[in-house]
Amino acid sequence: MSNSNILRGLMDGRSVFFQEFLKHPLQIGSIIPSSRFLERRVVEAAGISSAKTILELGPGTGGTTRAILRAMARHAKLLSIEINPNFHALLSCMEDDRLIAHLGNAHGLKEIIHMYGLGAIEVVISGIPFSTMSHTSGSQIIEAISSVLAPGGRFVVYQVSKRVTSLCQPLLGSGQVEVELFNIPPMRVYRWEKNGA
Repeated sequence: MSNSNILRGLMDGRSVFFQEFLKHPLQIGSIIPSSRFLERRVVEAAGISSAKTILELGPGTGGTTRAILRAMARHAKLLSIEINPNFHALLSCMEDDRLIAHLGNAHGLKEIIHMYGLGAIEVVISGIPFSTMSHTSGSQIIEAISSVLAPGGRFVVYQVSKRVTSLCQPLLGSGQVEVELFNIPPMRVYRWEKNGA
């Protein structure tokens, strides 16, 4: 692919992201896609290169998805679940046989994972805005994530708000946090590791 085609695709993705943010601000939670600095920090925090099964929630236009694919092993699988049909259409255009792009929401995680024949998930990465959803809905999603995460598995979430920490505390305990300043807006990157069972 030529540099001009890559640039055009990037600009189209940003345009779609902005339009969808205007339509669904509570669902998307940011006005522009993640920076490459945030993508790199998320991938490093998740330890992508050693994971065989990866789940991404809220991939948006696919910037973080592409960063994950670049870092993950050849035999690994990435299931990306996106609720927005326009974002899902962009993800579906990615040509990589390791990627499964699914249109749906995070509430049905067990069923979706079973549908694709995936076992326990070693890494979950989430960009969905927990700060804009109800406490009940957020708790249900965290419970579903905890239930599909393998012992020793990692949950990495990038957020503007600290709210996700109170949702995760009962099931995953206290996580680690870093701040990525080279992003608009600056983002907190949280990481939890599920205790072995």
